[in-house]
This record gives sequence, structure tokens and C-alpha cells, in this order.
Amino acid sequence: MKILVMNCGSSSLKYQLIDMENESVLAKGLCERIGIEGSVLTHTPAGGDKWKCESPMPTHKEAIQMVMDALVDKDHGVIASTDEISAVGHRVVHGGTAFSASVVVTEEVKAAIKECFDLAPLHNPANLMGIEACEAAMPGKPNVAVFDTAFGMSMEPKAYLYALPYEYYEKYKVRRYGFHGTSHDFVSHEAIKFLGLDPEKAKVIVCHLGNGASVSASIGGKCVDTSMGLTPLEGVIMGTRSGDIDPAIVQFICNHENLSVDEMLNVLNKKSGVLGLTAGLSSDMRDIDEAAEKGDQKAIDALEAYYFRVAKYIGGYVAAMNGVDAICFTAGIGENDKGARKGISAYLGYLGAFIDDEKNNVRGENRIISTDDSKVKIVLLPTNEELAIARDTQKLVK
Repeated sequence: MKILVMNCGSSSLKYQLIDMENESVLAKGLCERIGIEGSVLTHTPAGGDKWKCESPMPTHKEAIQMVMDALVDKDHGVIASTDEISAVGHRVVHGGTAFSASVVVTEEVKAAIKECFDLAPLHNPANLMGIEACEAAMPGKPNVAVFDTAFGMSMEPKAYLYALPYEYYEKYKVRRYGFHGTSHDFVSHEAIKFLGLDPEKAKVIVCHLGNGASVSASIGGKCVDTSMGLTPLEGVIMGTRSGDIDPAIVQFICNHENLSVDEMLNVLNKKSGVLGLTAGLSSDMRDIDEAAEKGDQKAIDALEAYYFRVAKYIGGYVAAMNGVDAICFTAGIGENDKGARKGISAYLGYLGAFIDDEKNNVRGENRIISTDDSKVKIVLLPTNEELAIARDTQKLVK
């Protein structure tokens, strides 16, 4: 069975074609600048050279048709016909309270995705466009929606309710949902397998650290709590997002800077995080690491704040689960930045968990990076959201 995995953004589309017989990637690619002048498709067949094609893509429909053409191209393709594609799995950012698991797409499912437009205005409309474009390009082919928020739906009310007037939850479903759920779900289950933990009782904390970052706690692979909330703005410090702040700051700065609430939210989403802490130096941790090594005090402070806030979430989740078996690092920073892993783990001595510098000197591979005598395992585990989407899709259409 071959599964096409789609991740549609507002002006981009990432894809992978996965052969589920051995879970190998046959081809992957990216459509950029959809609806913008200079649209380009970058397509890479397994074992082949990267191939670029510049062509107008007014909408996702044209972009997906270009993907189909690339997959069957006589020079760059990997399949003889799109008939070989059994199903399409789609990343959908927000499922609201309607979905606690992946589902085969129906008209009712599409209507529910549309109802969540207000909760994810940048993502859900694009996700739905991708689904409908695939339906048009391959009529009758099953499409599966895999929701970023599904993992967090196993949280209990004590974890997901905000201390706001209850009517806001009843009327608008204002609650904590959590994001990066596909990654947290994948890594927490991989940790259980990799470490041979009890699949029913294992207590795992996953630190998904990229430009967007979140931390989750799970028992037996089921989410107990996760750091992001109604939107991906809550939680730890990120590349350009503030994470947790005193809500009154919004009013305070709006009044002093004559900003609207929408303008202030733009500041919190796009101008804050380590970018803000470094006075606009960069949202990329590699740049900040380099500046810190040269003695830039703002960069040093930004790194220390980042490590401190992630460590605080880890500590809180150890308390929430009354213990922990494994602490996992994943995503771009988690998988590749040994300094970040060490800086965060420096706070974990009370757990009897200590980084082994030699083991930690690694990028992007499954590895225990704690010392042999650590009471809690610290683990590097690369995420694979595309494979997780493909697995869910296969289960639902097989």
C-alpha cells in the first residue's frame, strides 16, 4: 500500500509518498509560493536528484496536480500511475472538540474542519483546500484527516479548562487543546518501544523543540497535559512566539503603544520569543548560540531563559504524573542542538537524570543520552510526523 501524505500551508504544500510495505519514502517534495508569483515545485525521488519546476500555482488545486504529474513523470517519477496511491493522509491543525482521533474524510468531517477556521485561521482553511484539491485530482480516493489537536483530547478537565467564566467554554469551546500532537503521539510511543517500557503505565515527557515548541506529558501514550493551549501561542518560549505571559501585558502595551489587540497578538506571535529577547537578532537558535559564544549578553540571556522555561514545564509534568520514566528531545532544536539538550537537562539533577556529554554529541538519531547510572532516561528521538500520518491513514483504509 502506498500512502501520499499532504501538509498544506496557506501558500505551501509539503508531501511524501510512503510505501507502507517497509515504511520507506519513495519521494518527497515541496510546493512554494502557491497563489504568489514565482511558484516552484521541488521534487526529490528516493535515491534520485532534486528536481525543480517553476510554474504558476494560483491555488492548491494546481499545486496538487503538479505533485501528481511529478510522481508519475517518466524521468523523475516513482510510480507508473496515481492508481498506485491507495489513500491520502492530510495534516489538519485543529479538530476542535469534534475529533479525538484521525478520521476518513466525509462531507460532515469537512464541515467540522470549517467550523474550526476561527481557532486556526492560518492553517485549517489551507488544510481543507488541500483535501478538496486531492478529491478533485483523484476522485473516489479515500482521504484521511489527522488532527494536530487529537493527542490533547485525552486530557482531563483539570488540565484543559481555563479559569474563565464557564460560559466561554460552553459557547465557544475556549479550552486548552495542545498542538504538535502528531509528533508528541509518535515520539511518546516510540520511546516506549525503544526503551522497553510498560505500554500501559510508562510516564513519558516529550520536548518538541523547533521554531515552534511544546512539551507534553503522557502515561501509556495518552496525553495527561501539554503546554500549548487554545492556540500555539501558550507554553514555552519559542522562535518568535512569547509563550506564557501575564495576560494584563496585552492591555498594558496596547495602551502605551496605541496598538489594537490584533496588532498586539501579531507582536506576541511574530516578534517575540528568542527573536524578541535578542532585540531582533534572530529566531534561529544557531545564530543565537553563535552570538552567545562571542559574549552577546542578550543572546546569553535568551538561551538561559529558553532552557529555564522548558525545564520548569518538565518539572511540572513530573509532578502532574507523580514521576517520570523518560524525557525525550525531538524536532529541529531537540534533535540537533546538543547545547540546548544539555542546558535544559542541567536542571534535572533532582530526578537523578544527568547528560552524558559523549552520548549527547549526536544529531538526529535514536539514542539514550543520559549517563548509565541515571534514574530517569534522557533520550534523543527524531520525530516523523509524515510516517505517523501514513500509519493512521493505513489503519483507517486497510
